[in-house]
Amino acid sequence: MENTKKIKLYIGLFYLIFVGLFLYFLFSKFSFQEITSYEFIKNNRNYFIELRQSNLFFLASIFILFTIVWVLAAGFGSPVAIFAGFIFGKWIGTLLLVIGLSIGATLLYIFANFFLKEIIKEKFLEKYKNLDAKFKKSEFIYLLVYRLIGGIPFAISNVLPCIFNVKALNFFWATFIGIIPSLFLICSIGSGLEKIIDQNLEAPTVIDLISSPDIFFPLIVFICLVLITLYLRKFFYRD
Repeated sequence: MENTKKIKLYIGLFYLIFVGLFLYFLFSKFSFQEITSYEFIKNNRNYFIELRQSNLFFLASIFILFTIVWVLAAGFGSPVAIFAGFIFGKWIGTLLLVIGLSIGATLLYIFANFFLKEIIKEKFLEKYKNLDAKFKKSEFIYLLVYRLIGGIPFAISNVLPCIFNVKALNFFWATFIGIIPSLFLICSIGSGLEKIIDQNLEAPTVIDLISSPDIFFPLIVFICLVLITLYLRKFFYRD
């Protein structure tokens, strides 16, 4: 028992080191000013579009792999969703993103369920114990609803089901289906941004962005989706 605890502790420390190194190398390559400059975004947009046209399979594979690592490093979905729509368009971008996020989330769940279960129970069991009966009643259905309505940070929502001992396969498919609506809308916004940048040599204003149909309509639908899920959360998370 003592050796098992030590092994879990070492693996947990290794995971934290992995997350730290990943984030360090990711954000140390460019300054924040470079990343947020219009010239940087437009130049890299041209690079990725050319790469997509010449080798879509390679770029898609790299993106899925990056998304998996991003999730394992406790990253949240919105930035990669915008990037997916920006580079691949809303349809292909959503498909690749859902695959990457679902695999990454499931791997993180399996890891947490084996190595971090007791810690997660200690932190969250009291707060979410009312969900235990719901998951036991119909595990897949409630997992699907859990993913659809959200309300919990993505990284935490990936490990929280450890408390309820859900099956990894149910977790994967519930995640795969449940995250599609919100991610499709975010990818649509990313795709709209790509079109606007392609059509403008100078940085567009905020008004230009919001007034564009490619941004405006998915943004409105996304806001409506958020309001609906906020209402549904009151029923799902209550005792």
